[in-house]
Amino acid sequence: MTEDRRHDERLDIAGEAPGEVTILQPVSLVEISRGGAQVEVSFRLAIDSLHDFRLLLGDRVVVVKARIVHCRIAEFMHDHVLYRAGIEFIEPSEHVTSAIAQYLERLRTARLRETR
Repeated sequence: MTEDRRHDERLDIAGEAPGEVTILQPVSLVEISRGGAQVEVSFRLAIDSLHDFRLLLGDRVVVVKARIVHCRIAEFMHDHVLYRAGIEFIEPSEHVTSAIAQYLERLRTARLRETR
């Protein structure tokens, strides 16, 4: 006989009660602007869905909510599929906006040095 260790009673749900779960998956940042980015992922992202993205911008890490604008197959290999998605940042905080602007400026400066 199994001991019931629950402190609270569980009730059966009559019908369906849908939910969602957040799962952390790696993404590769391909392009970035003040308003959004293009990322590569190993799974399809649903158009118009909202996600929190944790981005490593040089020496800073930011978390920004973004909406999926488009998602398409970028590469099809025998053992996996690579998707490329366009994301639009949704109401980024001042901290995030500042971090992105500084990162973009560092990228521009580095590119100028490379061309000299």
